[in-house]
Amino acid sequence: MLPAPLHPFEPKLAEHVPEGPDWITQIKWDGVRMLIYGTTEEVRLFNRKKNERTAQYPEFLELRQYCEADSVILDGEIIALEDGLPSFHQVMRRDGVRVQERVETAARTVPVVYMVFDLLYLNGHWVTGEPLERRQELLTRHIIPGPHLQLVPSVTEGAALFQAVSERGMEGVVSKQRTSTYAPGAKDGRWVKIKHDRDLIAAVGGMTLRGPTANALLLGLFDAKGRFLYIGHAGAGRLTGADWGEFTKRAAGYRQPRCPFANLPARSRDAIWLAPFFTVKLRYLEWTRHGTLRHPTIQAFVDVPAASCLWPLEETGGTTP
Repeated sequence: MLPAPLHPFEPKLAEHVPEGPDWITQIKWDGVRMLIYGTTEEVRLFNRKKNERTAQYPEFLELRQYCEADSVILDGEIIALEDGLPSFHQVMRRDGVRVQERVETAARTVPVVYMVFDLLYLNGHWVTGEPLERRQELLTRHIIPGPHLQLVPSVTEGAALFQAVSERGMEGVVSKQRTSTYAPGAKDGRWVKIKHDRDLIAAVGGMTLRGPTANALLLGLFDAKGRFLYIGHAGAGRLTGADWGEFTKRAAGYRQPRCPFANLPARSRDAIWLAPFFTVKLRYLEWTRHGTLRHPTIQAFVDVPAASCLWPLEETGGTTP
């Protein structure tokens, strides 16, 4: 019997790739963080919030297809490719399937790959106290790469890898100390992420329409005082006409007469206000001095509670509007 689901170890945001022989660097895949809990009898998948996603990814239900151990907990990201690059929008098409009858079609039309970068548990024993180098050796020994599962390569030339992924328009890299143990639920400087594109998850507090259909969203985050703060207006991005149509139908039940934002958005005359419920992943260039995002673009709707969309102190230095 495997242990209960846990929150994964998270990297801290950094401005530069650390240098020196104590560090290795890996690609930061633009996917869904997922832990696989597997035995020869049963396999279950849980995301970083400990929400189960087993039904969405039937490719991983047979442990023996990709692992020689009798029991494991693997850490990695599930990705979907579009034009040869990871696409968060595409992987969310798989992650968002909730009707079991549609899983087979989704698996055929949006193939995924699990990019494994860590091992927490092996053959009935925790290995989180082992150094990263040792855990990666164990992964290499027990994991069988295939069409739906690959081991994430590690390099010592972190700056060169970051330049390469930036030139290809990928998200960034994660650098890790070779000696780092794995601390479930923690976030510290032994793992750091360096991003080419900045991103965050925001809650939707309003929308504008083009005809009967939504065409843009007004977005916000909650600060430490519980205020819902407007951070920007986004219509561009990866959403299709069908995505906008589906959102418009669902949003009808969350309309409200009053603006939910503590700071009134400048572009509010034609807005339809919504109770904060829906959440989206955004990419953006930078924060402005007014506390709004510059050029935010929508990547996908995500299954995250609106109340967890908090002011990103790590990226803004703690300054709120």
